[in-house]
Amino acid sequence: MDYDVIVVGAGLAGLVATVEIADAGKKVLLLDQEPEASLGGQAWWSFGGLFLVNSPEQRRLGIKDSLELAWQDWQGSAGFDRVDDEDYWGRKWAQAYVEFAAGEKREWLRSQGIRFFPVVGWAERGGQLADGHGNSVPRFHIVWGTGPGIVAPFEQRLRAHMVTGMVQYKPRHRVNELLQVGGAIVGVSGDVLAPSTAARGEASSRDAVGEFVYSAQAVVVSSGGIGANHALVRQYWPSRLGTPPAKMLSGVPAHVDGRMLAIAEQAGGRIVNRDRMWHYTEGIENWNPVWERHGIRILPGPSSLWLDARGQRFTAPNFPGFDTLSTLEAIQKTGYNYSWFILTQKIIEKEFALSGSEQNPDLTGKSIRQVLSRALPGAMAPVQAFMDKGKDFVVASTLAELVKGMNAITEEKLLDLAQIERQIQARDREIENKFTKDAQITAIRGARNYVGDKLIRVAKPHRLLDPASGPLIAVRLNIVSRKTLGGLQTDLSGRVLNQAGEVVPGLYAAGEASGFGGGGLHGYRALEGTFLGGCLFTGRVAGRAVAKELQSR
Repeated sequence: MDYDVIVVGAGLAGLVATVEIADAGKKVLLLDQEPEASLGGQAWWSFGGLFLVNSPEQRRLGIKDSLELAWQDWQGSAGFDRVDDEDYWGRKWAQAYVEFAAGEKREWLRSQGIRFFPVVGWAERGGQLADGHGNSVPRFHIVWGTGPGIVAPFEQRLRAHMVTGMVQYKPRHRVNELLQVGGAIVGVSGDVLAPSTAARGEASSRDAVGEFVYSAQAVVVSSGGIGANHALVRQYWPSRLGTPPAKMLSGVPAHVDGRMLAIAEQAGGRIVNRDRMWHYTEGIENWNPVWERHGIRILPGPSSLWLDARGQRFTAPNFPGFDTLSTLEAIQKTGYNYSWFILTQKIIEKEFALSGSEQNPDLTGKSIRQVLSRALPGAMAPVQAFMDKGKDFVVASTLAELVKGMNAITEEKLLDLAQIERQIQARDREIENKFTKDAQITAIRGARNYVGDKLIRVAKPHRLLDPASGPLIAVRLNIVSRKTLGGLQTDLSGRVLNQAGEVVPGLYAAGEASGFGGGGLHGYRALEGTFLGGCLFTGRVAGRAVAKELQSR
């Protein structure tokens, strides 16, 4: 054998698996079709949020969390309804992951130098019953340094192993086949691609200049999902979410195409829960794109008024930041692929953040001074740049001017001033009292009972049509393709299973390729902070498991 283990995919899950295997004294070959500039994959671009349970950060903010509450929330969100088949292993992985998030996850990361922003975010708030979807309490822990801050310690460990010869990393190596002998995976073959100067995230060429064949005792597939392959997204789009969008933005680079999933399936691996996906509804087109159809997700506070394409307000739980898939379903069933926020300058200053490491230079650069500047008047610089240059923003001093501008940037011109004005006036009248029948305003007031939201995340309730809070702002929101919740079905050691539920000898999977564990540990819905965490967890588990298996031979 050329190597003990081959890892296919140099994203976060692949990095973690590689270094865990090398730490155990096994020789690893890490392959990736992209140039070295893209080491770390999608994780590098992320906002860096991690799901933790009953952390010191939570306790300092007065948040009472527990393993029992987190598991209740997870089950209510996942809605596992295929427990005898496609959800069998996903549910087991989910329970193991929640226990990890409530246990050693934080200290394991801290031991590698990872630190957290002191204010815990409240993502996916739910908005229905206690045992339904959503986080009962804030659990979104932002890594100091965002996505690059998560990737860095694992890259450092990787490069240390490269110096000793325990790891060989070969970018621009595209796997075409998993090699088998007697039903066992014993290596890979593929094409050596032409050198590329493409920067991180940019599309690289697919020109082949050579071929390769490598053998190993095991192969770990950590190649990501299908988010940039819109044809596959539409093919597996579930009818419960309405008609697949005719237009989508991409929240991931072009190389996230699902190609390796098909190759693993051809080798006998079973893909489950293909119809489960996680796409965002608050997407804006990047005015300075890195990849084709580059979409940025707004991370909204709860105060913006959310309207469909015709200007009709969405009802509970379809408020900003509450229930991503419910809102996606509501939008798609309107027959249009976009929706609108209407808000004020006061709201955008306090409640708008943008997902992505490059959209948060203060947190990514670990600059305390820049982070403190968020408290100053005005929108954050990246948000202001979209207001000034983005094609999805309209800013106006009056509602009439705003609606005119909204109609001007769409082909259909569906919005009626009188209808929108009536809804905003009705909403504004509910602000006069501290109690209200308006569920969104009740939710806003409830959010401000959490000190973190009151300090930096949720604006004080005010009338949208109050000139003192202006100008008015409208944002056209697009669908942004993002995550694959299903994937290769794996047991609790990360071993890939076949259609009969039997282990495919020598084949492991981690990260999004495995549905973040078991072929879908999220079930139907995610609680956020769980994608990066799922890559860390599955990479660690698979890496340690394959090393243990090889040591036992």
